[in-house]
Amino acid sequence: MFRADPKEISTGAFHSYMLGAIGPRPIAFASTMDKEGTPNLSPFSFFNAFGSKPPLLIFSPARRVRNNTIKHTLENVLEVPEAVINVVSYNMAQQTSLASTEYPRGTNEFIKSGLTPLPSELVRPFRVKESPVQMECKVLEVKETGREGGAANLIICEILLMHIHESVLTPENKIDVQKIDLIARMGGDWYCRAHGNALFELPQPRTTLGIGVDRIPEEIRLSRVLTGNDLGKLGSVEALPSEEEVAGYRKGEFMKDLFSKFGDNPNTFHIKIHQLAHDLLEQGEVMEAWKMLLSY
Repeated sequence: MFRADPKEISTGAFHSYMLGAIGPRPIAFASTMDKEGTPNLSPFSFFNAFGSKPPLLIFSPARRVRNNTIKHTLENVLEVPEAVINVVSYNMAQQTSLASTEYPRGTNEFIKSGLTPLPSELVRPFRVKESPVQMECKVLEVKETGREGGAANLIICEILLMHIHESVLTPENKIDVQKIDLIARMGGDWYCRAHGNALFELPQPRTTLGIGVDRIPEEIRLSRVLTGNDLGKLGSVEALPSEEEVAGYRKGEFMKDLFSKFGDNPNTFHIKIHQLAHDLLEQGEVMEAWKMLLSY
């Protein structure tokens, strides 16, 4: 494998590998204000949530790699320790990108980007009207991690109040992942959109105890057809089908037909069974895939 050692290559080169590999990254569209009351608006993709009691967000306006200067957002929160973190949906992607332009200090990016400022209830910085979720925050701490270009400045925020647009809610007042239509940052000039076929559902094993991949018979586990995702699905069941269930499946017309077509060629039969099991797993038919694999 190619090795990237941060001690052997430039900060900029290693930074680009990080951005290409660590993604998609959520975007904190941070609204801040200086002590004179001038608004600032800038997106940051070194960002995430880190707790819910208290509800914490951390984003990082890192020191610029090219000239080791700090960003206006950081200067602002050191003067006024408050921020509004706005999430970024697809319909505001271009304006968000425009707001990332390095305008001179004191420039109002709300005006430059054409986005609409809304007064906040508990903090001084404005909210972004176009954002489907706006989080009013107080800054608890700014943790400096270094003084060289590329060093992070972790802005640790506590959410005081969250505003959620009704248009992205389900009838049960849950956020609908399709309606919110979020974007995320990738490497270089690339973004991705969390919408449509890009989304997939994967039930979390909070209350179940899967058998694990180690319990899958070796001839299935070492399959040349089944993928790692397939093995993960097979290992998520809590119990294998019973011998009676497998025997009944083997006697079915479908399996009888397969035996008659491929029974004289074990290698072809093996591959065919695994291909069909893969298709069943893609459709979410995990127990039927198990019965087919164990019938062979």
